[in-house]
Order: sequence, then structure tokens, then C-alpha cells
Amino acid sequence: MEKAQTRIETKCVQGGYTPGNGEPRQVPIIQSTTFKYSTSEDMGKLFDLEASGYFYSRLQNPTCDTVAAKICALEGGSAAMLLSSGQAASFFSVFNIASCGDHVVSSASIYGGTYNLFAVTMKKMGIDFTFVDPDCTEEELRKAFRPNTKAVFGETIANPALTVLDIEKFAKIAHENGVPLIIDNTFATPINCRPFEHGADIVTHSTTKYMDGHGVAVGGCIVDSGKFDWMAHKEKFPGLCTPDMSYHGITYAEKFGQGGAYITKATAQLMRDFGSTQSPQSAFYLNLGLESLYVRMQRHCLNAQKVAEFLESNDKITWVNYPSLPSNKYYPLAQKYMPSGTCGVVSFGVKGGRKAAEAFMKKLQIIAIETHVADARSCCLHPASATHRQMNEEELIAAGVPGDLVRLSCGLENYEDLIEDIQNALENI
Repeated sequence: MEKAQTRIETKCVQGGYTPGNGEPRQVPIIQSTTFKYSTSEDMGKLFDLEASGYFYSRLQNPTCDTVAAKICALEGGSAAMLLSSGQAASFFSVFNIASCGDHVVSSASIYGGTYNLFAVTMKKMGIDFTFVDPDCTEEELRKAFRPNTKAVFGETIANPALTVLDIEKFAKIAHENGVPLIIDNTFATPINCRPFEHGADIVTHSTTKYMDGHGVAVGGCIVDSGKFDWMAHKEKFPGLCTPDMSYHGITYAEKFGQGGAYITKATAQLMRDFGSTQSPQSAFYLNLGLESLYVRMQRHCLNAQKVAEFLESNDKITWVNYPSLPSNKYYPLAQKYMPSGTCGVVSFGVKGGRKAAEAFMKKLQIIAIETHVADARSCCLHPASATHRQMNEEELIAAGVPGDLVRLSCGLENYEDLIEDIQNALENI
């Protein structure tokens, strides 16, 4: 059982798994697709959700559940599940409570892949999204809601805009309208922000980023706070509050309560049908990353702070965006929600525009050019010549990725080496 008194550093190392006498000290990798039972009746109890256990790893696996339990403990939730990617987590988190004909309110400042998932793919499924300015007033946010709105979605720190969401504002208006707030907490991690403590109801992660931290395993996670009362708004959430005829007529909110209904439905129904399964081997790698998450996040944030301060004082840099800089627009919100640090990602503009930014990237020696972020190794990206290269200058500006923008993810190296690498590259443009 999880030790309620343990602090988050201890949860990183020991959460989710307590071996018994003579059992493996490290989380065992249960690399099996199926599980044997003595009788059909024994297995039938699992299919009826009358007993706990495992029968097929597409739905659940002991290794994955153990690691999910650790992340659940870190976030302070009631239940959690691993998925094959952060993108799968974003999809499941919304589709678990919204279907064709429904509506969702989302911050406009979110990861581009999530925006496309919502605005294009899920729109084809009949779910409509309204995207709002994260800095909108409460009244502006209220106007985005409709009678068929089922959820609100946002990111603690947006990727790559580094917008800091006012979680309490979004939670307040979501709850006024009887719907949950879903927060992607990938960049902050539960080390720097625990959204449930500020009113969020569901948290998602791309575990591929800081939780893994070493670029070895793609993955995602959803955590339920257990605080949203589905039955109090049962007319909005028939999938949770009326019988599921595709699963023996179970009413999830009645059988598993508000602490277990959401994740049980996502597992028994969505994972069954979509199969976005985390592999036990990947879960094992993820757990190794989680064990050092607390100490790594401190170093990521220290390095990013030092690099951001250097960039802000350099005359070859036109602007710097990092939420932990006192000059940053989101500094007050960052201090409110993440007083111990935000993340290791910094974006900045190189004087001379797109050509200067491209030349700068070619001169870096320690910092690698990658599409990845939140890795132990520092990496950077020039979106205008990579992920957004199909856009012209006007389109780049509209998308918030001007031609001079460089996104830098500070790893665990010595920050003086990173600064020297940046300085040498700037001097040799």
C-alpha cells in the first residue's frame, strides 16, 4: 500500500510497488499477453469486473499498473492508467466523456499535435471544440460554453508557447458549468505543479518527456483526481452514469464511485476498442526515469534559468520566453502555481531573423538538433526550417512561431558548458 506520509521524493523512488519478503526489489517486467486461470468462472469474474486481476494485456498488465500507480501517487489522484503515447492520453481523456454531438472548450495555447487532434480529427468524429485565449477574462471564458459542453482542456505550461495557464480560473468556470477540467501537466510534471490542488479534475502526461527523461520509450498517462462528482451531473455524462450495454450493462459511476469510474471506463471500454497499450518493457523504462524525476527536474530548471538569464543579457538575442524570468508575462502565474521552478524549455529569437537562426543552429556543438524536448541531453529546434517549414512568414507569425524562434530544451549538462556553446554559436553567425 502507498505510504500516505511519504513525500514526493520518496514516492518517485518507492511509489506504486512494495515488494514482499523474497520478492524482486525492482518492478518485474510481466512480458505476457495472456494470463492463465483454473476455471472459466474465475476468468468470468474478471470480465464482469467482479474481481481484480488480469486476462489480456491490451486492457491491463501488472507492470503497467504498477507504474501507473506511482504516477497516481505523485499527482495525488485516485486512479491512473498508462497509454501508448501522450497523444493517446489526450484523446482518451476527452473521448471518455465526450462523443458525437458534444462540445469541448480548450485553451488555444496547446501542443500543435493536440490542437490538430481536436480541431481536425475529433471534429470528424462529431465533437466540436471552441479554442479560447488562455489569458481571457472569466466572462469571456463563460461565453465559450454551450449546453452540450462536456469538458475543459488546457496545459500547465504550453508546448512550445510556454504559456502558463491560470488553472484556478479555468477550474472555477468549468465547475460552474458542471464539467471537469482536464490538464496536460507534461512540462511541469507533478514535481513542479500538482493541478489537482488547484481545482483540476483529470491530468494527462506525455511520459515520453520528463517522466522518461532519457528518450527511450514513448508513452502517456491519465490520472483521475477522484473529486469530480459524475452522478451530480449524470445528464451530461451518460457514458459513466447509465448502463454500458457493450460491457454487461455496468454503470461505472455507481459500481466504482467517483474515484474509480472514469479510469475503469477508459480501460474497459476505450482501451478494449482502441488498443493504445503501453508495453511492459516501456513501462519498466518509464519507472527508471520516474525514480530520478525529482532530482532531474531541479537540474533542468536550474540550467534553463541560467541559460535564459544569459540570453536575456545578450545583444544578439532579440527576445527570450521563459516563465521563471521576472520579466516574463507569465512570471506571476508561474510563481503562484510553480514556485519551485517551471520546466527546462526556453524559446528565444536570434537577431537577424530566420537566416541568423538557421546559421546559429549549425554552429552548436554540445546542443543537438532534435524534434524532442525534456531529455537528459540538451536539444534544440528551429521550427521555421523543420516542423513548420511548409509555412510562409505570415503564417509562421500567426502560428506563434516566427522565423527567428529557436526552442531550446536544457538537459542535465553543466549550464556553463551550455552557455559557452550558445555564446560560441552566436559569435560565429
